[in-house]
Amino acid sequence: MDTSTIVILDFGSQYTQLIARRIREFNVFSVVLPCTASLEQIKALNPKGVVLSGGPCSVYDADAPAADPKVLELGAPVLGICYGLQFITHHLGGRVESADQREYGHATVSVVAETPLFHGLPAELDVWMSHGDHAVELPAGFALTAKTASAVAGIANEARKIYAVQFHPEVAHTRQGMELLKNFAIDICGCSADWTPEHFIQSTVARVQEQVGNGHAICGLSGGVDSSVAAVLVARAIGDRLTCIFVNNGVLRKDEFAKVQSTMREQLGLNVVAVDASERFLSKLAGVTDPEQKRKVIGNEFIAVFDDEAKKIFEAEKSSGEEIAWLVQGTLYPDVIESSSVKGPSQTIKSHHNVGGLPADMKLKLIEPLRDLFKDEVRRIGRDLGMPDEIIDRQPFPGPGLAVRILGEVTAERVAILQEADQIVVDEIKKAGLYKQVWQSFAVLLPVKSVGVMGDQRTYANTCAIRAVESEDGMTADWAPLPYELLRTISSRIISEVRGINRVVYDITSKPPGTIEWE
Repeated sequence: MDTSTIVILDFGSQYTQLIARRIREFNVFSVVLPCTASLEQIKALNPKGVVLSGGPCSVYDADAPAADPKVLELGAPVLGICYGLQFITHHLGGRVESADQREYGHATVSVVAETPLFHGLPAELDVWMSHGDHAVELPAGFALTAKTASAVAGIANEARKIYAVQFHPEVAHTRQGMELLKNFAIDICGCSADWTPEHFIQSTVARVQEQVGNGHAICGLSGGVDSSVAAVLVARAIGDRLTCIFVNNGVLRKDEFAKVQSTMREQLGLNVVAVDASERFLSKLAGVTDPEQKRKVIGNEFIAVFDDEAKKIFEAEKSSGEEIAWLVQGTLYPDVIESSSVKGPSQTIKSHHNVGGLPADMKLKLIEPLRDLFKDEVRRIGRDLGMPDEIIDRQPFPGPGLAVRILGEVTAERVAILQEADQIVVDEIKKAGLYKQVWQSFAVLLPVKSVGVMGDQRTYANTCAIRAVESEDGMTADWAPLPYELLRTISSRIISEVRGINRVVYDITSKPPGTIEWE
C-alpha cells in the first residue's frame, strides 16, 4: 500500500467498522485487523497510527481479547477508544475497576487539558458512552485530559503519542467525534489525505494488470453494484480478456435478465455470456420450503451452472492457445472483516465467498479488486468509472433472489406473481423520490391466503407484505416510515394489477429483532 494507513485493532466492538468508515471520510486509508494480529502483520502495513477499538469484555475477563501489549511500543501514535483506554491503562501499569454504575448513553465530558486530540473542540463535549469498567489510576507518564462527573473520560502521554478516550467518537451521537478522529489521523499521525476514488482506480488497475499479465479472467455477474464495479475495474485493466457470466436462476426481478445484459454490454462494454438456467433452478427448488435449504439448492446449482459455462470458455481459450487463470469476485471489506475472528481461536462470525465452493479442478486464482472497500465507497468508485445510476444506486438484492422473498415453495407461478408485485413497489418508491433514501424496499409473497371481495365477488387469494428499511450498512436497520398515501397507492396497484393477491400488509419490524429479508 503506497498511501498513509491507520490500523484499527478490533476488540469486538459493534462500532469497529464505523471507526474505519469515519477515518476514510478524511480520505485516509484504514485497515481493520483482529486484535490478535501479530506485530509482524501490523508492521507490514507500515501504519502511520494505530486505533484500539472498544469491546464488550473487561480487561480482567479470562477470555478478554488478548492483543500484544508491544503494539504500544511501535512508535506510531495510538488512540484507544473505550475498551482501548482500559487496555492501555491496564497494560502500562494503571488500574481499571468495575464501576458502581455503568455509563451508557448520552453524557457530557469536560476537557481538562489542551492536547492535539482535543484541538479546536469545545470545553464541554456531548458524547456517547458504553462501558462498565473505568480507569481509577493512570499509568506513569499519563495525564488526565477529560472527565465526566464520575469517571475518567480521556488520558494522554504526549511524549509517547498515546491518547485514549472512554467515549465513542465514531458514533453520530458524539457530536464532535469526527473532528477528534480527524485531529488524530491528520494532525497527530500526519496522514496524507490521498485515499481518493481516482487514486484507488489507478492503483487497482495497475495492480490487476501486474497480477494477470497476459492471462484471462472470468467473473460471475449478478447485476448488482459490487460484481458490476469489480467487472468494470478489471475490464479497464485487461479489456476483452475478461469474460463475464450472467446466470438467470429463475428468481430474478421482472425483466432483469434482459435489462442486465443490455446494460452490461451496451453501456459498460463488457463481454457477457448470458445463461438462462431458470427451468433448471426451479426444478431443483420443487417441493423445497426450508429457507436454508433453498439457499443451498440455489448456491449449489449456481456453482454447477457456472462450472459448466466456465469449462466451455476454458475449452475455447485453450484451442486458441490461451488459458484462463483468474476469477473475479466482488468481495467487500465488511465480508473480509466478518470472516476474521476477533478472539483468534473462537468461531468466525461469518465466512464469505461470493461464488463459493467452486470446483477445485478449476484451479483459478482470485482477483478481489473491492476487498478494501465499504459499500458506499464502491458506489463512489462506480460513479468515477462513469457507470450508470441504475447500477450504482441499485438497492441490495439477495443472492438467492426472490426465492427468499417467497415463503414456502418456489414455483414459476409464484415467482411471476411476486415479480409483478415487486415491480410495483420499486416503481412507486422511485416515483416518490425515496428509492435512494431507503436501504431496501421490496415485496414478499406470504404462504397465507385470505378472503376478499373484488367486483362484488368473493376472492380467496395470496397476501403480500411490503418491506422498506433504512440502514447505513445493512447490519442494523429500522423500518422506513413510508408516507400513508404512498402505501395506499402501492396497495391499490398490487391488488388491482396482480392477479393472485388480494391483501397487502406493511412490515414494521426493525433489525434486530427481525432480519431485513424474511428468509
